[in-house]
Amino acid sequence: MKVIFNNRDPVYLQVVRYFKQEIATGRLQAGQEIPSRRELAGLLEINPNTAQKAYKEMEEQGLIRTEGNSPSRITTDRSVLSSIREELILEAVHTFVSQVKTIDVPLDELLQIVKETYTAERAKEQGEP
Repeated sequence: MKVIFNNRDPVYLQVVRYFKQEIATGRLQAGQEIPSRRELAGLLEINPNTAQKAYKEMEEQGLIRTEGNSPSRITTDRSVLSSIREELILEAVHTFVSQVKTIDVPLDELLQIVKETYTAERAKEQGEP
């Protein structure tokens, strides 16, 4: 478990985002048990209260469920699981659009550049020349 924290956002929200990314990519599965709050704090080298706050936020968003003294688990609610990926994509697109709109690039040109860049980056990740 590796999270690279930034100095802009609260740590607990960065932890929530990490879990969302892990769920969206399938590295965390529906119903999968996750570390305890104390274990997570140790793994990520964060304050246990911060881990607790992240878990509380994830429970409120329906990402995880904790029943009694049982370990916390990733939700099995399909609507929540499917919305996570869409939320992350829309967040990235909004950030991108807000930064690039000041350049005033024609949409067709912008889409072509995005497609080429995305394809090249994916090829690099997969070790293609």
